[in-house]
Amino acid sequence: MTTFGLLIFATDYAVSPDVLAREAEAFGFESLFFPEHTHIPASRQTPWPGGGDLPEEYWHTHDPFVALTMAASVTNDLKVGTGITLVTERDPILMAKQAATLDFLSNGRLLLGIGAGWNAEEMQHHGVGYNTRWKVLRERILAMREIWTQEEAEFHGEFVDFDKLWSYPKPKQEGGPPILMGASSKYIYKRIAEYCDGWFPIYQDQARAAASGAVNYRDSMVKINEAWAEVGRDGQPDYSIFGVGPDANVVEGLIEDGFNRVIFGLPPADADTVLPMVESYAAIASKFNQ
Repeated sequence: MTTFGLLIFATDYAVSPDVLAREAEAFGFESLFFPEHTHIPASRQTPWPGGGDLPEEYWHTHDPFVALTMAASVTNDLKVGTGITLVTERDPILMAKQAATLDFLSNGRLLLGIGAGWNAEEMQHHGVGYNTRWKVLRERILAMREIWTQEEAEFHGEFVDFDKLWSYPKPKQEGGPPILMGASSKYIYKRIAEYCDGWFPIYQDQARAAASGAVNYRDSMVKINEAWAEVGRDGQPDYSIFGVGPDANVVEGLIEDGFNRVIFGLPPADADTVLPMVESYAAIASKFNQ
């Protein structure tokens, strides 16, 4: 059965995370996701991939782990997720602790959508070069998995290097929270198979995407499944998609494509604006879970 979630830029001027989380769970949503940017460089040298001026929510976001903890504390079953967290901007030992703590305290409800980022100056402020961002992300994820699963974890790589350490709590979910790759390119297939648990693309109209040469969902899933089998992984990848609008026909198509989780996008607005949209999205979701 397909599950449904919500995603919002949780900001200092939007509906509070706890209010939205209660509403999401009350209307039967499976999950709630928050994106992040630690900051936005005032230089604005790197253009926004969305085109035009960068929307102000990008530099008004709450820290996702803090905001998601608030959401988890007022709900019982709602999964809480990063959508996405920029691993290139986080120390892996600290991030492993934050993610494990949230997963432990929420009784295993964390989903970890990850990405390397697009803003070169932003990641440079964290000491990461744009050209090495994917290598850095890979090592940090592998290092965090060691911390989550080993009593005495150690990791020795090019970008992450530490001797044996102790770190608790361990996540409630065996092996750590599911890691979903929030990127779309020809390189994602092997990356997902090696160190992730699923794919987490942003929704694009596929007619426009085909015209622009963007990634095709079904073709990508075939290649991910092939890469998954090549490395001998058990089970199936998780296929989640976010940023979906209020169109039941689009939702039906995404389910047919093979997505097991459809995540509706909400604007970073006040409760009077956002909460009626939650109810509207719930009505669409109910058509596919009867």
